[in-house]
Amino acid sequence: MSGNDGLELPVADDDLPFDPASATIEDRDVFDLLEPAVQEWWLEEFGEFVPENEGFFTPPQRGAIPKIHDGTNTLVCAPTGSGKTLSSFCAIINELYRRTRESPDVDEREPSAREQDASDGLENSVYCLYVSPLKSLANDIHRNLEVPLEGIEEIVGKRGDGAAMGEIRHAIRHGDTSSYDRQQMLEETPHILNTTPETLAILLNSPKFREKLRTVEYVIVDEIHSLAAGKRGTHLSVSLERLEAMAEGEITRIGCSATIEPLSQVAEFLVGQTEPGGDHRPYEIVDARFAREFDMRLECPIDDLINTSREVVQQRFYRMLHEHIQAHTNTIVFTNTRSGAERVLHNLREGFDAYDEGNSGCHHGSLSKEVRQDIEGRLKDGDLDVVTTSTSLELGIDMPHVDLVVQVGSPKSVASLLQRVGRAGHRVGQTVTGRVIALDRDELLECAVMLTKAEEGFVDSVSIPENAQDVAAQHVYGMAIADIRPESDLKAILRRAYPYRNYTDEEYESLMRYLTAEYAGLEDRNVYAKIWRDGNDPPDGKHHYEEFPVGETLIGKRGRLARVIYMTNIGTIPDSFTCDVSTRGSNEWVGQLDESYLDTLEKGDVFVLGGDHFEYRYRRGSKVYVDRTSARPTVPSWYSERLPLSYDLGREILEFQGELLAHFEEGGPPRVRAWLREFPLDDDSVRAIARLFEHQFRYAGSESISTDERLAIEVVRDRDEYERHYYVHSLYGRQFNDGLSRLLAYRCAQEATANVRVAVADNGFVLSMPLNRKVDIEGIVDDLDPDQVREDLRAALSGTDLLQRYFRINATRSLMILKRYKGYEKSASQQQVSSEMLLGFAEDLENFAVIEETYREILEDKLDVAEIENFVAALDADDIALERQLLDSPTPRAFGLATLSASDVVLAEDESAALQAFHEHVLDEIGEESLRGLSSE
Repeated sequence: MSGNDGLELPVADDDLPFDPASATIEDRDVFDLLEPAVQEWWLEEFGEFVPENEGFFTPPQRGAIPKIHDGTNTLVCAPTGSGKTLSSFCAIINELYRRTRESPDVDEREPSAREQDASDGLENSVYCLYVSPLKSLANDIHRNLEVPLEGIEEIVGKRGDGAAMGEIRHAIRHGDTSSYDRQQMLEETPHILNTTPETLAILLNSPKFREKLRTVEYVIVDEIHSLAAGKRGTHLSVSLERLEAMAEGEITRIGCSATIEPLSQVAEFLVGQTEPGGDHRPYEIVDARFAREFDMRLECPIDDLINTSREVVQQRFYRMLHEHIQAHTNTIVFTNTRSGAERVLHNLREGFDAYDEGNSGCHHGSLSKEVRQDIEGRLKDGDLDVVTTSTSLELGIDMPHVDLVVQVGSPKSVASLLQRVGRAGHRVGQTVTGRVIALDRDELLECAVMLTKAEEGFVDSVSIPENAQDVAAQHVYGMAIADIRPESDLKAILRRAYPYRNYTDEEYESLMRYLTAEYAGLEDRNVYAKIWRDGNDPPDGKHHYEEFPVGETLIGKRGRLARVIYMTNIGTIPDSFTCDVSTRGSNEWVGQLDESYLDTLEKGDVFVLGGDHFEYRYRRGSKVYVDRTSARPTVPSWYSERLPLSYDLGREILEFQGELLAHFEEGGPPRVRAWLREFPLDDDSVRAIARLFEHQFRYAGSESISTDERLAIEVVRDRDEYERHYYVHSLYGRQFNDGLSRLLAYRCAQEATANVRVAVADNGFVLSMPLNRKVDIEGIVDDLDPDQVREDLRAALSGTDLLQRYFRINATRSLMILKRYKGYEKSASQQQVSSEMLLGFAEDLENFAVIEETYREILEDKLDVAEIENFVAALDADDIALERQLLDSPTPRAFGLATLSASDVVLAEDESAALQAFHEHVLDEIGEESLRGLSSE
């Protein structure tokens, strides 16, 4: 835990409730808070304590332990491997140990406020909940807890000073826990319980176990960044408010993350509100994000990714990767897709004798649990030289022997980069070493900006969903099942959760109309009332609920099977399935597609399956119908797997391009190269980026390059395919581009009365239509109204497969469609059939909660509608200029859009011929024969 000499916690900005005193807390202050046996264990584990030598405790430990000791809600943000998890548990273990002693210790220090209120000894119930987003992380923490607990118990036994220690029990409970182990937890309840958000919600409705939770005093939410941004976090936030409402005392909430921003918003998400519409609960932040030394660098196998054949690029890439692995003890290689992880491992084993099944492996979510656990264990023990993975090793699990992380391609956000690179260097004093290798020119630029911003301390912001009706439906139903209660109490619990702090009466009434089945026709479609709602003032004067005031509106459950339905159907992670793909007319089966991939397809889109090209026509339930085509693909096969570029990072790339252009205009390529060498890039990366912009500038001028003050659109006529392509260089990330492209395609289709094909990427999108259909793209963009964006996008979504799929997901989450009922399990494809039958009916209902939530989730959480509104407003205000150019061939910055299906280079089909043709045209236009070869600069 040492190795941080000289580091102090940074003082946060004034708008954060960060205690500046924590920046100067000394190790002695922390050490003196611990009980003697805990102090002795710490000394045995981490070495001799020298008061004048700061660094015995890591910065997050120095900042967090005193706060948690005092019962302060605390958000701990620190790099992976810096001791933040132990900082959360240390004060809690210390307090629980103090209570287990059979007699007071001889130490006469002043007790804390919590100590004064607590009697010695622990009840047979839960005192601390540790909530993890992953079962594997909960398992890992469970194993790691055994070390301090067994160590302290052993020390107490050796001391023999009368301060005998009772057992502090800890256990893990999630979906894999056996019924026997669950029953044992009732009889011998763990004092520290490790669990997941879904299991916590079930425990809150378990008649027997929920009583064991009334004593909870601490909740630790680990990897809070991965929960806050989705509905699992929304679900958890309401569970914590339900727990708070039933607990005997106040609960101290601790959040942990390596990479999150904005800290104040995430902290408020963690702690919730004191009262609906009131202030958030008090909290403090320990910001030690830069408490470790990072050594990160961008590399490229060659400085010319266009003229060099793909075979040569691949050979140099694998040679570079091999040399990195051989120079380190244990290496993790992250790719952007699961199939990419498989391919990299295969090629390493095929190309080098150094790798076999004994010292290398692959880890991702499609592999069996047994395979993943085997890889995790061998990596944890240091037995594997290299493991390739996609995202499954990004979170949490401690791997002390890993000393290098290689990221192939862009991880799409600074947060993901730091999270992945942070898997390395967990040993005391180790520098975190990461290498990013880019094999594509667009990603080369993206990674250059990402590494630069990471060095500057930039982290992408998290967007927290708000007022999700499907999650609210689950919790209102759950609370009604647990107890008959006043409606005012139920609403207050919901609104104290941060995501529902602005939940309106209109939204609540819409939800209640669904849950009480007030809509005519619902029961005819097997959608029944889940709760009753009634005033406690019956006309006969006989009060059935005398414990509640007269006139109070009460809420209760409907149906004898309500508890079973709830317990077997709650959760927010959607089921998915594989669709059979067949040709129209002949009904020839041609393969299968993951349902998530269908999110990206609209009628007319072209994709590759089994080496052949197919045009998407429509879907019926779990079957997809296509036509064979020779047209080039519009949606690459990796689309649904790869994380989208973050909006914040996209804005930074635009600003970077503006700065680069300024340097180019002042001093040309030499000035640009000199400027780029200030960043963490190797020489090949510097030359490749400089050449890209030199070609772009000379071919189409500076107006063809989007910046934070300009949106560039290029129009290219493709006479071979008889199409006109509009390349829109909006570098705001794939979610933003998905939304804006749908909006513009909707408007273009209205003006041109023709089908508009859309291809979307992180750095822009392409609108394609027949050559004999021409639209005024500038006029369409100029006519966009920020106040009309949401309504137009909603209209563009009507009737799409995307709407059908998300309606099914939300109908299932809202328990409108039951996954499990009376022993029967409905598959995701069967759920889809049910939802398609319900969708038309539901859309005709006024303000129907499940429909409204479906549109809200797509618009706000998937398509970044708020950012699109801001962007359109900036166009309206002339803060962003629009530049359109008519060209005969795509510019270099559009090559990636023009050959979209080839941008996952590790796996791509070889489309180098198309790239080369574009490149040759650019060079012919700018008249630079010398630029055809490799630069010697």
